[in-house]
Amino acid sequence: MRDRIVFKCSVCGDENYIGTRNKKKHPEKMVIKKYCPKCNKQTEHKEKR
Repeated sequence: MRDRIVFKCSVCGDENYIGTRNKKKHPEKMVIKKYCPKCNKQTEHKEKR
């Protein structure tokens, strides 16, 4: 079953992106590099739990 997760900017803490993942196959937290409009640059976004 795929669960919905929220990605939070590691620099400013803004929640910018929503995604899904299978927690049984990938138990570790996801980290993606995406554009943050508040920081006005590409930053690391970590999964919020």
